[in-house]
Amino acid sequence: MDPVRNPYAPGAGQRPPELAGRDKQLTAFDVVLERIARGRPERSVMLTGLRGVGKTVLLNHLRSAAIGRRWGTGKIEARPEQDLRRPLSSALHMAVREIAATHRDPDRVEDFLGVLKAFALRATADKGMRERWQPGIDAPAAKGRADSGDIEIDLVELLVDAASLARDVGVGIALFIDEMQDLSAPDISAICGACHELSQDAAPLIVVGAGLPHLPAVLSASKSYSERLFGYHRIDRLDRESADRALIAPAEREDVEFTEEALDTLFRLADGYPYFVQAYGKATWDLAAGSPITGEDALRAAPTAEEELAVGFFGSRYERATPAEREYMRAMADLAGDEGPVQTSKIAAELGRKPASLSPARDGLIKKGLIYSAERGSIGFTVPHFGKYLRNQTNE
Repeated sequence: MDPVRNPYAPGAGQRPPELAGRDKQLTAFDVVLERIARGRPERSVMLTGLRGVGKTVLLNHLRSAAIGRRWGTGKIEARPEQDLRRPLSSALHMAVREIAATHRDPDRVEDFLGVLKAFALRATADKGMRERWQPGIDAPAAKGRADSGDIEIDLVELLVDAASLARDVGVGIALFIDEMQDLSAPDISAICGACHELSQDAAPLIVVGAGLPHLPAVLSASKSYSERLFGYHRIDRLDRESADRALIAPAEREDVEFTEEALDTLFRLADGYPYFVQAYGKATWDLAAGSPITGEDALRAAPTAEEELAVGFFGSRYERATPAEREYMRAMADLAGDEGPVQTSKIAAELGRKPASLSPARDGLIKKGLIYSAERGSIGFTVPHFGKYLRNQTNE
């Protein structure tokens, strides 16, 4: 069929044509927004799950919901070894600009921008780099507020002031943080502390984070009360009905249908993972001669989809690993079976090594976001079907 009309979109963070299976999370977030609008206390939100389940897509959709209520919003993507001050300052600056136009007291806005600038400049002041980077905030830096150099103290003061500004206007502010598990321990602690302070005051500012399955453990290690501080949503694969809807709804808009056999085959191939649903759907559309799309079309298109996944989804990640890390992952793959978490002691036994000698490879893979600590003494792949990919590579 015409590839130009192909509605499927397998891309990192790219919004699918039909956001299926996420009604529960969308409804819960609407409740959060409405409660805050009414001055009621509410928790910040954390989305967790493997790669390819659509966390970034959902995060962006939640941001759109906040924008629809005229909230100020900003978004960052956390990166290892990156200081939080600079990206958060830019995100918060964007959020405040969205609500500043309706504020009746320009001096209040200017005062806050001065505090924000002071917070931002601390990112480089301690390194003697103040003149090399400016945050682009058109206000003189304030003194004595959010500029102590202690990120936890400064972030609390900054977000409390931002929430106060939003309250003046009768709206809220939402800061969205993707790949949140990559923040440093001090930055994680600062966010937890700030969210704790904000929730106690029923302040109209929330943090919406997204990260890998071990994000709750990262937060808990920072602040014991984080288990009660956030509303957690585990984002998983789609059930059969939702996976079918993700395929059928976009096709119907192009006057194309699927046979039941095609849907059976595509669900088996994609295993319910949203990214795979889009990848197999796209390949099948391009290969099919016409409507209805059949199970035979899906089977003939599968090698094309798998080849693209092998290069763009799996291979690009595999190439980032060192030889020692690849050996570690191959041992994981041999032991993973149905892709579940693997005990680190079994990996050591599989490789004939002492567990301590494998720590550098394990820690390197965790930092690169290829594996995660599922629970004490076990690890899992952050990418679904990665073990299967590695086993296929070994057998070829």
